[in-house]
Amino acid sequence: MKFVNESAEIYIPDQTDENKAIERTTHMAIGAHQDDIEIMAYHGIIKCFQLKNNHFFGCVVTNGSGSARDNVYKDYTNQEMIEVRKIEQKKAAYLGEYGALALLDYPSKMVKDKSDEVVVNELKTLLSLAKPKILYTHNLADKHDTHVGVVTKVIKAIRSMPKSERPEKLLGCEVWRNLDWVNDDEKEYLDVSKHPNLAASLVEVFDSQIIGGKRYDLATIGRRLSNATFNASHAVDETNAITYAMDLTPLILDDELDVIEFISNYIKRFEQDVINRIHKVR
Repeated sequence: MKFVNESAEIYIPDQTDENKAIERTTHMAIGAHQDDIEIMAYHGIIKCFQLKNNHFFGCVVTNGSGSARDNVYKDYTNQEMIEVRKIEQKKAAYLGEYGALALLDYPSKMVKDKSDEVVVNELKTLLSLAKPKILYTHNLADKHDTHVGVVTKVIKAIRSMPKSERPEKLLGCEVWRNLDWVNDDEKEYLDVSKHPNLAASLVEVFDSQIIGGKRYDLATIGRRLSNATFNASHAVDETNAITYAMDLTPLILDDELDVIEFISNYIKRFEQDVINRIHKVR
């Protein structure tokens, strides 16, 4: 694999030949930063963990140089943080038994540049090689600009591929905005209760983020428990951990479907649900 950035790299935990490692992919996640995949796409990880016929491919788009830092990392330069976060991400890939991990090493400004096609083209190359059945990425209502930059570029990349080579399903997942607001009949409910020790470990390896001032380890597990508990008001919990996702598949089935209109309609339907509920009881 020849990457655009010389500093980019691919890591194969089980040391399988690089091409074979990518081609065996069944589930793939494309995240903006190191640890985004472990937070938002754990469902895909456990769909492949310890299974011979399923293989998970993680792709991290940016270099993570702008991450918050404190404690022992507070005086680290951006370049030192890049190296630390690469090591942490590789640890997660090893623990999660990923089939492959790609670290593309782009600066966030390129991902947020709507006119940039370099990232789009490289994502297209990776997707064309991997041909995942299920693809996880950020959701369109995320409040982090870089995350939204990634999901819009993922959609562009897929739309530039022949329809026969596109993923069967594209899921937009939770990181910097919960999806509990999405109407229940439109949510994708992803049961992530299996291997709770692995779930915790995958986020905990990102020490630079946790000791650096952000308790992603507690918040991630807490959100999943919260989703499971507050999922249904009149039913017993069926699981103790759920992540929500937005089904973005229509956007890669119909290239004419406008992305802004697509997410606007989700918001409008939520608004209408709130109004209807108040009308029923007031």
